Amino acid sequence: MATIDAIDTWIVDVPTIRPHVLSMTSISRQSMVIVRVRCADGVSGLGEGTTIGGLAYGDESPESIKLTIDTYFAPLLVGADSAMPAALMTRLRQNVVGNHFAKNAVETALLDCVARRAGVPLSDLLGGRQHDRLPVLWTLASGDTAKDIAEAEAMIAARRHNVFKLKIGKRPLADDVAHAGAIKRALGASASVRVDVNQAWDEQTARKGARMLADAGIDLIEQPLPRADRAGMARLAASAPIAIMADEALRGTHDAFDLAAIRAGDAFSIKAAQAGGLIAAAKVAAIAEAAHIGLYGGTMLEGSVGTAAAAHLCSTFATLAWGTELFGPLLQTEEILATPLEYTDFALTVPKGPGLGIELDEDKVRHFRRDAPQRTVVMLNQAAR
Repeated sequence: MATIDAIDTWIVDVPTIRPHVLSMTSISRQSMVIVRVRCADGVSGLGEGTTIGGLAYGDESPESIKLTIDTYFAPLLVGADSAMPAALMTRLRQNVVGNHFAKNAVETALLDCVARRAGVPLSDLLGGRQHDRLPVLWTLASGDTAKDIAEAEAMIAARRHNVFKLKIGKRPLADDVAHAGAIKRALGASASVRVDVNQAWDEQTARKGARMLADAGIDLIEQPLPRADRAGMARLAASAPIAIMADEALRGTHDAFDLAAIRAGDAFSIKAAQAGGLIAAAKVAAIAEAAHIGLYGGTMLEGSVGTAAAAHLCSTFATLAWGTELFGPLLQTEEILATPLEYTDFALTVPKGPGLGIELDEDKVRHFRRDAPQRTVVMLNQAAR
């Protein structure tokens, strides 16, 4: 039996290449909880728990993810058989309510262990991949129209991205529409442009915004209404001249079933962290497919570990009508993998090695760990000032 000897967790803070502006917050660094499950047979697996903007976005933060895993998960898992991830996740769900991001990080590490031990890619455990490469969009979130246009044009020229998402909802509707419309006009037919409102609108604003954005050539609106307003999302999806995507409203299979039953969206953003794990996210996708709702590979701006896991999951879907946004590592100034993920020709290549198919750059991880000795000194000096 390959028992679990230990579970290590580290908060790793990596700066972003520019501020990433959402309707509820702005981030200039991404804080990731890296999880390593170590087993008695020498096999170890990796996982990641990452949120966007911490508690400004949702009800988990990097600090709470680490505390939950260290204090509540580890005692339930250490000494158990790592070859039984489904049973172990059932144990966690029976003893710990919620905490989907933390559960996803641990489940990913457990599945990584099983796949590495078997010598197969993690996607094989999820049914087998149907795609080796996944289309990836880029989020333009500086809030400055000219900068966003220049950034998008550079991405197209480099053949890195030709689909773009804009973060809106922080400014008046007319200003947001003008911003999105200007970018679409500048890029023309060479690019698809979508918007993400991150729950910032009420239904009346969303109805008006949908008409205006459709006239401006925008293809899709992501989560325009608060996640609890399912009826409003259904009414909007039924009447809007533009596709409506559910994101924050999807927190697992129960949400997916309820949203699909009332057709509260034309597309579902599939995020393992929000669903509570890769297996749960695959079930969310199955519900969407059964309801003829388009799939989209969403992101919590994970770093390379979480992005690799999401890529393995998305590779198993027959179709991704709206592509993916698995660009998280590209938003960070530094790479924490020994070999970075490959982004070329507007797509991400799904790793092919055993498990997640990645290895950490241990020196980089030590450098960016929040508890690293040199960083502790810096933080203390800053506090003294």
